[in-house]
Amino acid sequence: MEKKLVSFSWSLGVLAFIMILAVKSKSVDAMSCEDALTALMPCRPFLTTGVDSPDPPCCQAVATVTASATTTLARRELCRCFEKAGPALGVIPDKAKQLPQKCGISVPVPIDPTINCDT
Repeated sequence: MEKKLVSFSWSLGVLAFIMILAVKSKSVDAMSCEDALTALMPCRPFLTTGVDSPDPPCCQAVATVTASATTTLARRELCRCFEKAGPALGVIPDKAKQLPQKCGISVPVPIDPTINCDT
């Protein structure tokens, strides 16, 4: 039952990606943690398995989440979200780091479990 709950949580959000409910409220200029994780759901196969590259829906999701991070506060909140959710959702850290490059997208939110989100 616990595995089903984790899978369901993943279904509600990914990357990862990445923090179960670190930020629940939706602000005017950014998406909530839950919304970001939900948007990144198409990236799950790439982030949690041996799939070599993300598919187009995943890259579109990365672009959408990236576009929502328009302020320092929004980027910090997403960073914290990904920092907490990633390990809980089984995201492979090296795969998360590769995601922006593999999608050809520059991201303002570091995708690295060792990053300090407060800097």
